[in-house]
Amino acid sequence: MYRFAVMAILVCCANAQTTADSPQELLKQAIALHQAGKLDEAIADYRTLLSKYPDIAQIRSNLGAALAAQGKYAEAIVEYKRALSTHPDNQVELNLALAYYKEGQYPEAIQELEKVRQGAPGNRQAMLLLADCYLRVGKNKMVIALLTPARQADPDNRAITYLLGTALVRDGQTAQGQVVIDQILKNGDSAEARLLMGTTKLFVNDFVGALADLKKAIELNPNLPDVYAYYGLALLSSGDQEGARKAFTKELEQDPNNFAANLRMGVVLRQDDDNAAALKYFQHALQVRPGDLGVRYQIASVELAEGQVEEARKELESVLKEAPNFVEAHVSLATVYYREKRKLDGDKERTIVAKLNAAQQANQPAVKAAQ
Repeated sequence: MYRFAVMAILVCCANAQTTADSPQELLKQAIALHQAGKLDEAIADYRTLLSKYPDIAQIRSNLGAALAAQGKYAEAIVEYKRALSTHPDNQVELNLALAYYKEGQYPEAIQELEKVRQGAPGNRQAMLLLADCYLRVGKNKMVIALLTPARQADPDNRAITYLLGTALVRDGQTAQGQVVIDQILKNGDSAEARLLMGTTKLFVNDFVGALADLKKAIELNPNLPDVYAYYGLALLSSGDQEGARKAFTKELEQDPNNFAANLRMGVVLRQDDDNAAALKYFQHALQVRPGDLGVRYQIASVELAEGQVEEARKELESVLKEAPNFVEAHVSLATVYYREKRKLDGDKERTIVAKLNAAQQANQPAVKAAQ
């Protein structure tokens, strides 16, 4: 995911200074080592060159690529950003986005990928990576808007089809999602299709059907992203808390930044009254999806359980400003107010809960039919 602009860098070095140390030869050596996979030596040579020529963006970019190849994404991010501050470059921008992605910093990756798309709207890799990032932060409608025209232009592209189908299912657009699932199934049974079918059934509370499809998905491809997270959610919804814990653990072993697995593992631990451990998972989930209301509610619940009443109140009040129909948050806030001896405020929250519950019941199809 990088390029070696050898001649351009050599010209820069030659124009900057020609010494007995021969920076041109050192650069050639660094690039040769890099291409040969001898990353430690290449990194050392790049750093030596940068000590003399700190403003040559291509050298910094190469150093960032070598660091990323070693899995040192945080250090790579620093070098890519320094390179871009000296010389804007779409490929370096994409490399920076990839480093953020590998670090699990999806909002930052999205910001960089959107820049790449502005400069190169036809970049397929940037489009797919951006769609994946949107999925990971829960912006399903953004994925749909991004990939619907792409699928129309390239209907046989499996990556586009799968990402779009995933977004449609998670957005509750099950009919449209089923169309995509059927297209995937035309190529035979697959883990991807089973995961989408299992997710669809999970969202309509068909837990038995969801478990069957998700178990089959795992059999077909146990390394498929999200498969253990949704299998764990199906198990948890079916009352198998221990099985769910094992599934979430498996997902987090493969992807420590999986949002659903972090959130649900926190829920399981909170149910076990292990609030300290639960809080760590909730905080990590919040890093993946900053501002997520569900996670913030869970954190407030931990604070309330730990007797941190004021902190819980502030968090719940903040959540309800953004989501005034969040019933569970109103219930918890009523509890907080009663603990603070604010009976009138507590009663007000209980009244709101009663009204919201009544409105939800009135919107049920069976109730509407009886009216």
